[in-house]
Amino acid sequence: MNNVSLTGRLTREPELRYGGQDNSTAITRFTLAVDDGKDTDFINIKCFGRTAEWAQKWLSKGSRAEVTGKIKTGSYESQRTGSKVYYTEVVANSVGFGESKAEAEARGQQLPESDGFMNIPEGADEEPPFN
Repeated sequence: MNNVSLTGRLTREPELRYGGQDNSTAITRFTLAVDDGKDTDFINIKCFGRTAEWAQKWLSKGSRAEVTGKIKTGSYESQRTGSKVYYTEVVANSVGFGESKAEAEARGQQLPESDGFMNIPEGADEEPPFN
């Protein structure tokens, strides 16, 4: 089974492009610095669709992220040198925040306002919201 789970910090701003047959598929790439206590590995991450759009909107250089996905390897012919270039990357199926809102704000980064709960207006607890 090809399954990977990583937590680390972005080394650069996520880069969003559109591709596919009709250039309608969102593709975001970024690099994640993953520290295991001894060494730091720099892992290239690629995500598609809504995950790609979310990552580009809410993540930035230095933010901590959690990624799950699969490892993909491949190769291509370099246009500059004409030699074969091999690569390894993680194709993410899930990307999320790897730190709390308070931790991110302490570093000066702004996270989304929503904490997953609906905002209840003042005085709403006085009447039921249905008849």
